[in-house]
Amino acid sequence: MSEVHIRVPGRVNLIGEHTDYNGGMVLPAALSVGLELTLRASSDDQVIARSISYDKAVRDLSDSASGEWSDPVVGALREARNMGLIAQGADVSITSTIPAGSGLSSSAALIVAILKAAREAGDGAQSDAEIAIAARRVENEYMGVPCGIMDQMAVALATPGTAMALDTKTLEYELLALPKTHKIAVIHSGVFRKLTEGRYAERKQECDEAKAFFGTEDLCLLDPEKVTQSSLAEIPRKRALHCATEHRRVLAAIQALKADNIAALGQAMNESHISMRDDFDMSLPEIDALVSDAQEFGALGARLTGGGFGGCIVACVENDALDNWLAKLLASHPQATLNDTIRGA
Repeated sequence: MSEVHIRVPGRVNLIGEHTDYNGGMVLPAALSVGLELTLRASSDDQVIARSISYDKAVRDLSDSASGEWSDPVVGALREARNMGLIAQGADVSITSTIPAGSGLSSSAALIVAILKAAREAGDGAQSDAEIAIAARRVENEYMGVPCGIMDQMAVALATPGTAMALDTKTLEYELLALPKTHKIAVIHSGVFRKLTEGRYAERKQECDEAKAFFGTEDLCLLDPEKVTQSSLAEIPRKRALHCATEHRRVLAAIQALKADNIAALGQAMNESHISMRDDFDMSLPEIDALVSDAQEFGALGARLTGGGFGGCIVACVENDALDNWLAKLLASHPQATLNDTIRGA
């Protein structure tokens, strides 16, 4: 029986929240924290999932999603079988430094890692992009999470020291060097959330209402002024306005990175948080306070990152100022923790 070892990174999204299922751009980056797993093929349909963070789970490939931590394992192996990569179940051992519920794509990393391991075990020829698309199917169709494609593409393809400027409509992407003079700090707020807990799905439904009104799947490509002046009900109108303006902020951030204009990058990040807070209603008071202090203590830009309603913030801080900045921020928010820092090579 074959045994395969795989590692994939977590990801942080520098900017571009809830644009990936609305036809827009995103700008994620690979983290140093990540997930490692060993997959050993089975001779029957039993699925064994082992993790130091959770109790051992014994499942079956026929199992439906049940809200258990092992759902991504079962779903990924079912998808791998559908793709012809494995014939039956597997024993999967997982070690992860990606905090669950942090908005750093722990579930996407797990699913992508299993699919990559199954590809290797089964001598598959699928590209990393095809693996990412299959991983999204697992979340959408098996787990019932209405996510876009960003997380899966980022953990499947992103490289250390770069950000991925990804067009989620075409899946075309460009890897851009992160700044060398500044670090991107990822701070967990201390508030945990699950994408399956409902509010993420509510935002997706509100976006769908806006799509039906405007007759388009691509809210991000709408003119923000057209959205503002429309007769659409207030809540879906605000969701659409966030998508349209966030897409443009991602474009501005991409140009800022290319020009090494860190001030412009920071401004786009700060404006993004305001839109997430006011138009998409995906922040929380604890996170708003953390972002505000991060900015006041010297970050050029700071914002909530991930699906919202908890998780992490991301902040851009000058290299030499990072230690003092971090000490002040964590002293003011003792429930917060540093998850990672990344910079250009």
